[in-house]
Amino acid sequence: MPDIILEAFAIEGLGWLVLAVIAAGLVRGFSGFGSAMIIMPVASSVLSPVEAVIFLVATELLGPLPNLRGALREGEVRDVGLLMLGVVIALPFGLWYLSSVDPVIFGWMVSCCVIGLLVLVMMGWRFKGELTRAMTVGAGAVGGFMMGIAGIPGPPVIMLYMASKLPVSVIRANFLLYLVAIDLLLFPLLWLADMLVWKIVVLGLLIGVPNLIANYVGALLFKPGAEKVFRAVAYSVIAASAIIGLPVWKG
Repeated sequence: MPDIILEAFAIEGLGWLVLAVIAAGLVRGFSGFGSAMIIMPVASSVLSPVEAVIFLVATELLGPLPNLRGALREGEVRDVGLLMLGVVIALPFGLWYLSSVDPVIFGWMVSCCVIGLLVLVMMGWRFKGELTRAMTVGAGAVGGFMMGIAGIPGPPVIMLYMASKLPVSVIRANFLLYLVAIDLLLFPLLWLADMLVWKIVVLGLLIGVPNLIANYVGALLFKPGAEKVFRAVAYSVIAASAIIGLPVWKG
């Protein structure tokens, strides 16, 4: 067995990483999103911040593949393109801001904003009219910024779509395509910046196999008519990510 694989499997906390990846795959296969919100808290507890992001990206390169064809068929590729336009604009600023912002202040800011938006949506708040291009690009920009500083690009886009009147199947497909596109963008950026830790890349790709299986199983559990269940899962994942992100847990 190559030394790099031995090094990868020698990482402390490997069991927790595997469990987190499997749970994340089930959730993402079902809802189209949520994996980063599950993986990042666990990965950050056993890996450095940069390694945690690398692990997330490497793991997610394989996981969504079984559901990609269906997402391309059901999703709105144009909307995903607008989201990614925002990501491309804002991601570099997120990476820069990460080196200058007080992490405690940022943690409180993000968690409180997510909880506030979640409360509004659960109370029945909805956008009036159709989603505009500016709204979509803006949500992608905020998501790209959050990807740069925290490795979690989902909440702004989740809140945008969960407050919309789009069909659940379209929302789910757009989530999946958006997150796949971000992973494909971030991996070469990390490589160009010489930030990749190859043993973490190998570990992520290997654990990506059970993640792929879990994604497939999660997709089988999804029923387009079960909108109440879908929204309950979405709200639970959002709330959990906000609570886990509170700086109080870090003392």
